Amino acid sequence: MSIIVQNLSKMYGAQKAVNNISFKINKGEIVGFLGPNGAGKSTTMKMITGYLAADAGSAEVSGEKVSTGSLNTKKKIGYLPEANPLYFDMYVREYLEFISNIHEIKNQQQAIERAIATTGLTLEANKKIGQLSKGYKQRVGLAAALIHDPEVLILDEPTSGLDPNQIVEIREVIKSLGQNKTVLFSSHILQEVQAICDRVIIINKGNIVADDKLSNLQKGDSDQSVVVVSFKESVAPEMLAALNFVTAVDLMQVHSEGTNHPEDTQYKLVTTNPDVVKKQLLELSIKNNLNIVSLQTESNSLEDIFRTLTATTIQNNFNQ
Repeated sequence: MSIIVQNLSKMYGAQKAVNNISFKINKGEIVGFLGPNGAGKSTTMKMITGYLAADAGSAEVSGEKVSTGSLNTKKKIGYLPEANPLYFDMYVREYLEFISNIHEIKNQQQAIERAIATTGLTLEANKKIGQLSKGYKQRVGLAAALIHDPEVLILDEPTSGLDPNQIVEIREVIKSLGQNKTVLFSSHILQEVQAICDRVIIINKGNIVADDKLSNLQKGDSDQSVVVVSFKESVAPEMLAALNFVTAVDLMQVHSEGTNHPEDTQYKLVTTNPDVVKKQLLELSIKNNLNIVSLQTESNSLEDIFRTLTATTIQNNFNQ
């Protein structure tokens, strides 16, 4: 087990930032760590890396407790903090050489060039850090986290400030590193987490509210499914709500560009029996001469899961 967190807690004055949380991460796992701002993500990461002392509980990295073997655990961790502190007056290679000296790395030049190539810094390596864009500054921080070939990577918002192409590149770097390292990373870009991770941990108000494989979370409550149907015509939501096994209806209109008229009208039907509901919808369309544009059963998206578990779900547009 590469990371073991047991009953970890942290107080900031009277506020409990992290409340008695526990989880374990195996070698080779890439785990997304999600939560709203102020949920306790960065605080937890700082305690795992030893940058912040826990008030209670323990964190263990590669078999060593952080509290008693802080220096040894730091050697095993590559950490990219959210703030990404850098020396703007130093050149990229100069900064990475400085970091490699701290880690007492043998074959420094080889390590530096490997980190530069891995993070796509080759064309910017001879510039001062202060001259780089925000995205390339982020890559320098990631290169510094990788330079000593750590067993565990703790990445706090690693794609912050990157453009879409750079995000894809860093995503591939993280996926590649996850083949033989343990990666715990936080992100507000849920699509990135969904693309990279098989497992997510969601924290809210200092408490773990979910820790499971993404596929299991997307299944959600096995008694509830969502059927999404689009009609060319507008349909009264009450007509759909009256169908058997439908417990809620949500309406969303898709407008044609440059007009105020809906092109398609899409409805999300929450149901306990999606197969029966889809059959009823087909019968309803024939009976009322309606044109169904699309009809499918929808899995819960990571965004839906996140919003539900962090109590920020927007109410349905249609209230029964």
